[in-house]
Amino acid sequence: MNTAHQHVPAKPLTGWRVLVPRGGPWGDGVAATLRSQGATPVIAPLINFAPTEDIAALEKSLADLASGVFDWLTVTSATTVDVLYAYRAVVPATTKIAAVGETTAAALQAVGYRVDLVPERDNSAAGMAEQLIALEPEARDILTLRSEIAKPVLTEMLAAAGHRVRSVVAYRTVGVPVTDRIAEDVRSGRINAILVTSGSVAQQVHEQFPDVPETTLIAAIGPRTAKDAERAGLEVDVVAETQTVAALIDAVARFSLPHAADEFAPRTGVLRLPRQD
Repeated sequence: MNTAHQHVPAKPLTGWRVLVPRGGPWGDGVAATLRSQGATPVIAPLINFAPTEDIAALEKSLADLASGVFDWLTVTSATTVDVLYAYRAVVPATTKIAAVGETTAAALQAVGYRVDLVPERDNSAAGMAEQLIALEPEARDILTLRSEIAKPVLTEMLAAAGHRVRSVVAYRTVGVPVTDRIAEDVRSGRINAILVTSGSVAQQVHEQFPDVPETTLIAAIGPRTAKDAERAGLEVDVVAETQTVAALIDAVARFSLPHAADEFAPRTGVLRLPRQD
């Protein structure tokens, strides 16, 4: 197969239809970036958050957060940002915010929160804990907001290091069924790429789209998400080098989209790059 690009458009994703699996400010930002590169974004939220079963504990913690009780707030997912935004949570200037990765940091910034710490190497709960422990040798008051299914790795590591940690379930993750039209667009191959931004999204892609065509690109936002996707039974075609939206979209842009009018590149599907582990 000839992999050379005969005609490279000024916008590398011209003609692409890309499924964006989250809505809200984050999804709108991703859609805008895709449009700037020529793609047509299809926003189809696959997951949403349901209220925690202990709303009183969450509301009390957010009130304490606003009053300055905590030195740090840790945020380990963009969905947690949705909860903060939904509650119009106030984070005082005296409280620093740690985000688990660039995606979560971007979600925080998109709705007006600042970010004081993002792990430099390991975008995980353990990586965040290690960096916070190194940064704060003295005991601090830390609020960790998490999903119902999250393992308490962050809380346990911080507490073991001597910090005073309040761990609160902020939400439950639930799947959101897509419309029949979007399901058919995926099945028929009209959607050229699907962005996978978390293990929960991967699970929904696997369950809601059982017949994804071979020509549809499945792009994971980072190695950790790719592993979660594979555990969920989803085959990933390309993995962003770093856990950022920009890297994810750049990874998709490395592929070629066939055009019937392009007589120089008669092809039946997108160019497959070697899978990245």
